[in-house]
Amino acid sequence: MPDLEPLLTRWQSAGVLDSDTAQRIRAYELKQKQPSGLRWQGLVALILGAMLLGCGVVLFVSAHWDQMGPGSRFGTVIAMVALFHIAAAWSRASYHGLSAALHAVGTISIGAAIALTGQIFNIQEHWPAAVLMWAIAAAAGWVLLGDEAQQTITLLLFPAWLFCEFSFHAESHIGADVYLARALIVWAILYLTVFLGSKHKVAQGILFAIAAVAAIVGTVIILIRGWNSWSPSQTFLPLSLRAWAWAGIAALPLAISLRRPTKALVPVAVAIAFTIALPWCMTLHIQHYDYADYRTSYTYSTPNLIAHALVAVFAIFVAWWGVRESSKALVNLGMVWFAVTVAWFYFSDIMDKFGRSLGLIGLGILFLAGGWGLEKMRRSLMARMVAQDSAKETL
Repeated sequence: MPDLEPLLTRWQSAGVLDSDTAQRIRAYELKQKQPSGLRWQGLVALILGAMLLGCGVVLFVSAHWDQMGPGSRFGTVIAMVALFHIAAAWSRASYHGLSAALHAVGTISIGAAIALTGQIFNIQEHWPAAVLMWAIAAAAGWVLLGDEAQQTITLLLFPAWLFCEFSFHAESHIGADVYLARALIVWAILYLTVFLGSKHKVAQGILFAIAAVAAIVGTVIILIRGWNSWSPSQTFLPLSLRAWAWAGIAALPLAISLRRPTKALVPVAVAIAFTIALPWCMTLHIQHYDYADYRTSYTYSTPNLIAHALVAVFAIFVAWWGVRESSKALVNLGMVWFAVTVAWFYFSDIMDKFGRSLGLIGLGILFLAGGWGLEKMRRSLMARMVAQDSAKETL
């Protein structure tokens, strides 16, 4: 009502409303029971509280772990998971936000419980299987509770399991880092786009932040690692493993993007093409060295102009897709990605060709002129997005 009153007064002064209509509007709004939502301060407090609570429990258990017997250890592990979920169920009716936070801590503690149980009973180690069990537990929590916290944990753990399983089998092969980085980039683009406009704002925000970091990290891994090998005897990935890798890199993300094809299908397809081409836009170097009584070689790759240009074009595509989907966050990510690419190219390929003073002068000009140009372009794109949204509302 305090927000509505100035509007009613202004409309009455303009002759749009008469006094009887204004009174009826006031009476109607007074009868409406407006539930108070969870403000951002409360949300931040719940997230930080959940993190601190989990860290405190981990520190307490680790401090007393050596003094416990196997039975006490296993009991502590079970109690750690059960108490969080019981407390969350008890508070669910009165305070849903607190309940969701406690359930999230309980689900996260399941990962620690799985690892500690394997240690207690000396179970044979295959750590990707532990991640899979953790992901299944999170998925069960998502199905039973329908919370955004459980959804977020599940959507992070299942790709993590795929990455861990691939890393386990691809260890010591040439190109293992390339395939892992490809998966990071494609899954990141999938998460950046498939949730655009979603009603689950918390899950969308967390997944967007993690995916943005993962996309840039994946690109850096390809540009730094490439097809590196430390020995001539090192072999490439076997064909069967590459087939399974492409199933996780391309087939599965494309299938998931069909859930919202207008938002995610094209970006995922472009990301797949980008990750296929980028590792081959590299310059290979072979360095020979003597080790003990024999001579061996080390192969490493460095990005060339084509690689930097390809990354810049992909960053422009991300920003363009953000304009198309009216996503300011996606536009900003594309701009940052493009700026990092240009700065990297300057540092790695241009700056060392000048003297120290000229290099610093060029760097200053790059930051000033580039920052001004990018900000001008960003504002232009934002204005175009506003115009697009206004045109859609008019139609």
